Amino acid sequence: MEKFEIKVNGAQDVFYFEVQILREEHCTYQVYENGTLVAVFEPDEEEYLHVCDNPGGLDEEVIYQIALKIEAQTV
Repeated sequence: MEKFEIKVNGAQDVFYFEVQILREEHCTYQVYENGTLVAVFEPDEEEYLHVCDNPGGLDEEVIYQIALKIEAQTV
């Protein structure tokens, strides 16, 4: 399992997340904030990420920024 950290600027806050890559899973990218699962992403056939789940109730813009950061790290 690979891990890396990302920083995302929200509308009013800065967020720090840990991303775990689970290559064998359908929803490959699990995103944690302070050890709590907050978002899960899956790549499509063109490697663009889509949200599998948003258990942290993150704002849509933050979700979008997370996806961009993950795509930049993994391409």
